[in-house]
Amino acid sequence: MTNTHSFHIPVMGIGFTIDSPLKVSQFGIDSVISLVDDILLEKLRKMYCEKFEQPYTEITNKMADFRAKRITSYLDLVHGIAKEKFEELKNITIESGVDIKKYFSMLPDTSSLKQEFNHLTKDYFNVEEIKTWAKENLTMGSIDVNIMTKVDKDNYVKKEKLLPEYNDAHAALRGYANSGLGSSLILSAGMNPRLYSYMEQFDDFYPDENGSIKKKIVLKVSDYRSALIQGKFLAKKGLWVSEYRIESGLNCGGHAFATEGYLMGPILNQFKENKEELKQTVHEILSKALVNKNRIVPKTTLPLKLTAQGGVGTTEEHNFLLDHYKMDSVGWGTPFLLVSEATTVDGATVKSLVKAKEDDLYLSNISPLGIPFHSLKGNTKDMEKSKRMAKGTPGSSCPKKFVSLNKEFLDTGLCTASRQYQYLKIKELDQQGLSEEDYNYHYNKITEKSCTCVGLGTSALLVYGLDTKTEGEGVSVCPGPNLAYFSKILGLSEMVDHIYGRTNVITRTDRPNMFVKELHIYLEYLKERITENIIDTTDKQRKYLLSFANNLNEGISYYQELFTKQKEGFMATKDQVFSELNEGKQTLNKMVREIEIL
Repeated sequence: MTNTHSFHIPVMGIGFTIDSPLKVSQFGIDSVISLVDDILLEKLRKMYCEKFEQPYTEITNKMADFRAKRITSYLDLVHGIAKEKFEELKNITIESGVDIKKYFSMLPDTSSLKQEFNHLTKDYFNVEEIKTWAKENLTMGSIDVNIMTKVDKDNYVKKEKLLPEYNDAHAALRGYANSGLGSSLILSAGMNPRLYSYMEQFDDFYPDENGSIKKKIVLKVSDYRSALIQGKFLAKKGLWVSEYRIESGLNCGGHAFATEGYLMGPILNQFKENKEELKQTVHEILSKALVNKNRIVPKTTLPLKLTAQGGVGTTEEHNFLLDHYKMDSVGWGTPFLLVSEATTVDGATVKSLVKAKEDDLYLSNISPLGIPFHSLKGNTKDMEKSKRMAKGTPGSSCPKKFVSLNKEFLDTGLCTASRQYQYLKIKELDQQGLSEEDYNYHYNKITEKSCTCVGLGTSALLVYGLDTKTEGEGVSVCPGPNLAYFSKILGLSEMVDHIYGRTNVITRTDRPNMFVKELHIYLEYLKERITENIIDTTDKQRKYLLSFANNLNEGISYYQELFTKQKEGFMATKDQVFSELNEGKQTLNKMVREIEIL
């Protein structure tokens, strides 16, 4: 379970990391492909088959189980091409030594692999000797995949509902399970018991006697309790969670799953203190389940990784997560949107991202999933939405229907960003006889939803000049707040050098510490929740807000103690951190008084 690098590139949007493994895996960097959009995957499979002169047969939506087949075919293609690139890198000649040197130049200076390579090449570059050594020691980055567990729409054929295994998330899981990949499945967006149970059917998710698992399970979580519950649930089915990927509740890109005021530092500390207990408790459940299933029980306790992501922006923060919280890897997402050697973002969107400042990055309500969603003001998908509203036809045509999950009007489900749903919802609103102010408030709530399941994938089509007739050219983009401090297009080596402290690409001097930034976002989030409850507040809502505030207060106290004890880390910014924590505490105290008199 040792990583070549101490960072990974998380999934971003639907299309931004859709082919990242083809760009970075030969350099030992792990990245994640989203499995939401099988239509997009099929378009890229056709393109890459043509580019690499491989046979292509279209998988149409008239074929049985087409979604799973498209996903399997795309993943196998990416796996094959990535392996070829990696073998070429190891098959060194004097002329092709550039990539192998790039591989090692990007490794952290503390890497034993890098030190051994430098020793071997110190006096001369013996091609055959290096080639033999490279084949024995180098590893390529993992080609991981992501499934949002709740994006699990029912599917129909001729108005007849199919079995649950043909739901979107289930089909995506099957598509990955049937692929030849040996990597990790990252499950996000909460627990889906039916989907988790479906995983029992696939042998690749089970360990062998040596504890090796071909397809590992990774849970993206925002708190320890959720991790423990989900880990136990899967263990009872004989399935081991190999990694808990701890993400900041609000200081992240994409969908934001706010905790009840629990901040990232205290959460990481809880994982650190309870790691062994978590490991042993879940492993005992796993072993019993494997015995009951007549499956192989590993000889030793299976390895467990803890990783963290969300708002990391400096090598000091990166190393602090590794050293203080004992994380095995750190996710760097948002900054990689500016690295075309790693992600797939169209030129116009990149330019907008480069210019973006704090006020341009906001936590929106545009997601049809009803979950807070980080967005960029002025993105072209929102501009499309505004034009339709100006014409009096709000809502998207909903060409892909991946989040048609709302069943208010149709049993088959509608997307809340769709034209059909918004028309019906506005018609319902028109009959309520509301005041103009109340009407406008609810009208805006209905029409603010944006077609993200299309918009988050369109960028890849634009980059490669593929047909966008169905999707349109509007792009949704979901950077985290951290983007405001990265203000230029970056090369892959430059970004990696920044992560490892060999250079600094941040020119601004006012970037707040990642923990302080998250606190500010949570305070703003609480402020909005208080405003929502000013007119009509129940005791239950008041108790929730007070509990939220109390958890934030405990988090601030934790940070004050943490930074007081620091004798090495964050020395240059410690005074500023204390000042902002004190200011945050004063702001929070005012909010508590507001809650008490609601």
